[in-house]
Amino acid sequence: MNEFISEDDLQTFEEWLKYQAIDASLMTTDELVTWRCYYEETQKQRAATSKIGVMNFKTVPGESKYAVAVREGTDLFLILWVRRNQQGEYFVLKPTRIRQVDSQNSYHRDGTLHHKIVKNKVLSNQKSHAFPILNGFTPKDTGAICDPHAFTGIVEVPAGTLGPRHGCIGVCLAEPGIGLPNYTWAYEVLTQTVFREVSPHVVVSIMRKKQSG
Repeated sequence: MNEFISEDDLQTFEEWLKYQAIDASLMTTDELVTWRCYYEETQKQRAATSKIGVMNFKTVPGESKYAVAVREGTDLFLILWVRRNQQGEYFVLKPTRIRQVDSQNSYHRDGTLHHKIVKNKVLSNQKSHAFPILNGFTPKDTGAICDPHAFTGIVEVPAGTLGPRHGCIGVCLAEPGIGLPNYTWAYEVLTQTVFREVSPHVVVSIMRKKQSG
């Protein structure tokens, strides 16, 4: 499925089925009824939660923040941000409408990466300078408005690049003696931005999966 799927495409049952990689022509009437119930339930859940709106970030001396955002019309939506605190620790965070979910990846000065998806629960630890690759973006639905003045630097991604199924983001840290991850084995790197104000440097790669064959 190579055609870009946008958030707007998921507003109809037919396009939502395509996102699920389901061919409606191969389904029975009962199966279609079941899947329509699933679709309507997801729509109800989305309607029951509020969009985030403008995110207010406090200015903290010695802290740096880098954003990835996409422009849709006149709006600039925040997709994720990287925060480096005063202690030299790095955090990759995504805005979410679900309060019970607190998904973040963090890098600590001993070289350990932590991955957390619920509050105060660490799901994995590993030694690495490369954060897990992130995908599955619905910035308009999340509704987090990005204020460029709140960030040390920003990567603005064109519309039609990152979506619910297509496009991904790689974040890694670069310093002398540490090579960058080789994403090209599975991804086409569209842009790569290096923020050098901090050490290790923050490297943000906007990518898409290579087509098989």
